Amino acid sequence: MKSKRTGKPVFFVVLILILALTYSVFFGIENYYGDTRKVYVKGAEDIRWGIDIRGGVEAVFSPDKADVDITSSDMDAAKQIIETRLVNKNITDYEVYTDSDNHQIIVRFPWAADESDFDAAAAVQELGETALLTFCKNETQDEVILSGAADIKEAYAGYQQETGEPIVNLSLTSQGSSKFATATAELVGQKISIWMDDTMIQAPTVNQAITGGQAYIQGMESAEAAKELADKINAGSLPFALTVDDSKLQVISPTLGSDALNVMLIAGSIAFGLVCLLMILRYRLNGVVASIALLGQLAGSIACISGFFPNANSFTLTIPGIAGIILSIGVGVDCNVIAAERIRDEFAKGKTIDGSIDSGFKNSLSAIIDGNVTIVIVSVVLMGAFGTPDSIIAKIFSPLMSLFGSQITGSIYSFGYTLLVGTIFNLIMGVLASKYMLKSISQLKLFRKPWFYGGKNNA
Repeated sequence: MKSKRTGKPVFFVVLILILALTYSVFFGIENYYGDTRKVYVKGAEDIRWGIDIRGGVEAVFSPDKADVDITSSDMDAAKQIIETRLVNKNITDYEVYTDSDNHQIIVRFPWAADESDFDAAAAVQELGETALLTFCKNETQDEVILSGAADIKEAYAGYQQETGEPIVNLSLTSQGSSKFATATAELVGQKISIWMDDTMIQAPTVNQAITGGQAYIQGMESAEAAKELADKINAGSLPFALTVDDSKLQVISPTLGSDALNVMLIAGSIAFGLVCLLMILRYRLNGVVASIALLGQLAGSIACISGFFPNANSFTLTIPGIAGIILSIGVGVDCNVIAAERIRDEFAKGKTIDGSIDSGFKNSLSAIIDGNVTIVIVSVVLMGAFGTPDSIIAKIFSPLMSLFGSQITGSIYSFGYTLLVGTIFNLIMGVLASKYMLKSISQLKLFRKPWFYGGKNNA
């Protein structure tokens, strides 16, 4: 049974889509009204670069109460919560140190993508917030009904079905559910106020007892505000409020030098070009198609980092993150090499152009899938082991990772993330796009010669 041929226009359609994606990913889509910049699609310039590449800021946090007995465990807990908040903001390149003797926490993190100079105090203020959510009787904090992690299991942003209004959904613990059911039954017709630290968010009136262990917070200004509040709740409450010593705030210069980024981009472009050239010289038309697929894979990886997709924030790209991209491109090259070699083998068996391409991709699929799935598993494990505890991946691996204690390491998380998205786009581009582009272009009369695909013209 003959396989169905791919139409001639498919190659050009896929090529145009990949080129359009690449252009929009690297240059973005924006417009200017006078001096006002309106960004429709974020480009590569919106990437938040790591401290080692672009520099950042250093802040020193201290407890706001000197007369409180603060233990090393309290300092470690505060360090872990600050790390969680940083990763929740997609800041994966950071340094957090504790000085238990002097009761200080030193934090370093990179500048935002669109900032060259900013108020360092404002940039670090949110990291030191206590972020304690409480439900209180009436509109004062005199009588607390629910409080923090003991009563609130999880918070996540969402939308109210009836109105589409952004809300924060709360899932209560068994203890919190019981307390909330009792309180709401007693307070029907009265108000329950919701507080974040000393700020009242809202004070809704109780209409009926709430017994399902679920609640939600309304009055969010935007979906981003709802997510920010949910992240604060999930990050937990610091053991004590932290203050920033303004005299110790300082700007950090890039450890690799101010020209390091440009040098890396030039070197990376040259290396990518050489790889594509070698692929073309070795595998001819297969190499051309493989180079286009690699370009699409690179563009897809950058899109997942720059905040290209709607409602996605820029991801901090660090040296380990760049290593993840390079490794995933290497896997993409390997994927295309395997397919090209299998096609050559089929020509050696005397098959036609169409038969060689079909059989070559079919015979290479198992090896390609095995290699890529293995890397995906490794990437997911790295993200689960070194990401925030409230992420879906971390929860999957929590029974295993709990044996080793909590580990939030942004540089490793960054490596796992870029390796994962790069491998996923390799499967899309290297398996699907390459196959259909090659099958399509092989239908053109100009390329109906086995030599273009690694065979001999007299085959």
